[in-house]
Amino acid sequence: MAFLQLIPSSSLSHRAALSLNPAVNFPSSLHPIPVVFSKRTHSLRRNRNSLRCSSSSFSEKHHTNPPKSNDVVELPIFPLPLVLFPGGILPLQIFEFRYRMMMHTLLQTDLRFGFIYSDDFSGTADIGCVGEVVKHERLVDDRFFLICKGQERFRVTNLVRTKPYLVAEVTWLEDRPSGDGEEDLETLANGVEAHMKDVIRLSNRLGGKPEKEAIDLRRNLFPTPFSFFVGSTFEGAPREQQALLELEDTAARLKREKETLRNTLNYLTAASAVKDAFPSS
Repeated sequence: MAFLQLIPSSSLSHRAALSLNPAVNFPSSLHPIPVVFSKRTHSLRRNRNSLRCSSSSFSEKHHTNPPKSNDVVELPIFPLPLVLFPGGILPLQIFEFRYRMMMHTLLQTDLRFGFIYSDDFSGTADIGCVGEVVKHERLVDDRFFLICKGQERFRVTNLVRTKPYLVAEVTWLEDRPSGDGEEDLETLANGVEAHMKDVIRLSNRLGGKPEKEAIDLRRNLFPTPFSFFVGSTFEGAPREQQALLELEDTAARLKREKETLRNTLNYLTAASAVKDAFPSS
């Protein structure tokens, strides 16, 4: 398992090792890297009903017939202390009784349910991502092993019921047309990719690994799915990921990710200079 180190730029002395989801289909040369982000006040959206409950293919379209943003549907909700992005792949083991009940229902329907971020500090957000079960295995003790793929984002508008598991009415969330032109989005996405390549290169150098030739991180992704892919690599910082998921502007998401990667690059450059000056340290 790879590890991601998250270091607030305002206080580089405070560090925490954070795990990177090995199931997300990252390029093979995307080695463990430190990620540095600016200290922000995270203002995640909360569900107005105050829910309380005890991680591919990042294609441009995630569903054959994508729903319209004004559609209202009922969706089973699975609160977790992690964030799923559209296009992301997440393995799960279902063992709690109420969610085993949910799985039995889903097996008779369309195998789609809502992932939503929840923790003891932040509470439960009201924006999440649909997970579609693309593989499942039912064990003899009625547990389930699942592979889920992120689909559309949604906003919870009304809580239908809480037992035996959460069901909510949701509307679909899409990025609004950006004030920046398409060419500017491409420029932003290319800049983010360049920063990611530099971070990987310096991280490899600091780790004593060979500096490999730059790889194609975008893999022909359009700017919006690419921005979701980049956000998925920040795993271990779920509140930052949730903030990225909630943004409804691709340009704003890419700019925020570019800032994070720029801070990371500055930190790695300084660390590399120290290593060169004091090679035995």
